[in-house]
Amino acid sequence: MKDKIEQAVDCLKNGGTILYPTDTIWGIGCDATDDQACRKIMQLKNRPDEKSFILLMDSFRMVEQYIPDFAEVVYELVDIADKPLTIIYPNAQKLAESVIASDGSVAIRITKDPICLGLIRGLRKPIVSTSANISASASPTCFDDVEKELKTGVDFILDERIKEKNLKASQIIKIDLNGNIRIIRH
Repeated sequence: MKDKIEQAVDCLKNGGTILYPTDTIWGIGCDATDDQACRKIMQLKNRPDEKSFILLMDSFRMVEQYIPDFAEVVYELVDIADKPLTIIYPNAQKLAESVIASDGSVAIRITKDPICLGLIRGLRKPIVSTSANISASASPTCFDDVEKELKTGVDFILDERIKEKNLKASQIIKIDLNGNIRIIRH
């Protein structure tokens, strides 16, 4: 498995896109600071420009590099979450333009998944984690559900035999600087 993760990281470092098992569902990813790679994913998914991505990071230390200021309650929310939690933060910086929403926010999930952590730590940057589906289609929960067009459109597939799961997409909440929370997806 280590060799496959290293190959995927090399692909990411060279501006490539990957299909990989995330901490939730099957996803398509790239370096979240590489706008060209992010736009490649948008084109592959037929995704509208105004729709931003979810990013995976390995720690709050990494989040703090890209989000200069956020409500303190976020630390507690992540600690008490009993399933993957994506938080939309205000005032993102140092990321690809295409991953930041028009209001300056970005969706981030701190992952504990060993494969995702291997990718993030190998790249030393956040990675995009968008569902491996054409926009408006159902999200795949297993490798067989991923559309062939996407399997052939990415630059690297992290071997589907590494991990198979049947999970759901993460919860998503949006939080402002004052700690006001809005639930986006349960």
